[in-house]
Amino acid sequence: MKATSFLLTTIALGTIAIATVPFQSFTPNSLQASAQEVKIAQTETTQEKIDQITAVKGKPGSGDLLRKLYPKDLNPIGVQPGGAGMVVNLYSKNNDTTLSLCTVYDVVVAVKKGKIARFNPSEVK
Repeated sequence: MKATSFLLTTIALGTIAIATVPFQSFTPNSLQASAQEVKIAQTETTQEKIDQITAVKGKPGSGDLLRKLYPKDLNPIGVQPGGAGMVVNLYSKNNDTTLSLCTVYDVVVAVKKGKIARFNPSEVK
């Protein structure tokens, strides 16, 4: 009888200890920090996004920044020679911005406000 109650007590305490670990990892402070980060990312204006992309235009990593700033918002509207072969012109309907992405090196080569199906060749070289 003593062995059985000892075993059940040990199992019960172990279960309680394990069950409280997930609750401790979701403290309100960490959730508030995540909400603030999302809020900051969403408050960027169209001009701020254009300025960020323009600052790294033609450099490695600009394609990644493009996908970060415009998640699920870009539609291809044209393809033209430029960059290191071909560039794809991507349009953001929410921000009314067209960006030209070099498909070989994954870098942004041109950014303009409005819907532009084809950039000047000098802009996408």
